[in-house]
Amino acid sequence: METSSQSKSNDEASNSDNSSNEKEQIKTTIESDEKNESGGFDLFPERKGERFSPTWSQVLLGYGKENLDRVNCEKRVLSVVEKFPLVKLMMSALEASGCPVDISRHVACEICDTTVTGGYDIENNQIVVCQNMCKMEGLVAGVLTHEMIHMFDHCKHNIDFSNIDHLACTEIRAANLTHCSFVTAVAQGDASPIRIAKAHQECVKTKAAYSVEAVKHVGIAEARRVVNKVFPHCYADLEPIGRRVRRNSVDEELAYKERRLYGY
Repeated sequence: METSSQSKSNDEASNSDNSSNEKEQIKTTIESDEKNESGGFDLFPERKGERFSPTWSQVLLGYGKENLDRVNCEKRVLSVVEKFPLVKLMMSALEASGCPVDISRHVACEICDTTVTGGYDIENNQIVVCQNMCKMEGLVAGVLTHEMIHMFDHCKHNIDFSNIDHLACTEIRAANLTHCSFVTAVAQGDASPIRIAKAHQECVKTKAAYSVEAVKHVGIAEARRVVNKVFPHCYADLEPIGRRVRRNSVDEELAYKERRLYGY
């Protein structure tokens, strides 16, 4: 899941019949240190069949236009998949891997908790774009690209999101390929002008550790230990984008043009 605090600073296979496993079906990529004991479901109320009903005070603040917001969100999604190189690259990679994306089936605009901007519902193999938070195409593109990394890992590598090592690895990959930049690293406290060389790696580790902590409900020290354990291999894995994308550069276009080198 993508958090709103994260966006401002720039995002299973279990079939057990007990409720604790069911609560882990939404894999999230959280940058904040907030712990969600429901495993993510409370942040995506519509995943539980709930419908948002605004109070009078919320209506006065502009709520009550959820159907219109959903339509506008869906329009932004359709526009993004046509225009943004990394989103197009990820869709091409998923199709080449045997998991083509049907936007009407695999992407849903919903009302979410205001601490998140999107997430990946593993059980339904569906990306959630938070219509109340994603008001700009750039933000929608970031959510789709980030969550499609997890969708790709689930499709091609059949990773087990209940396995903390697997979870840490896909979180590292998503942060590495789609989130961290020097600006983000500074915002997270992982970089300074004299630590540029290590800035990106530390940003990725920080983001991945907070994600693991929030999803698996372990302490941050344990989350960092797991991230450090799998970091070298997962950080080196640039598939399917092929490069770390720098902000305000031509990297996105180059990655899209080079996708054929990876068979996508």
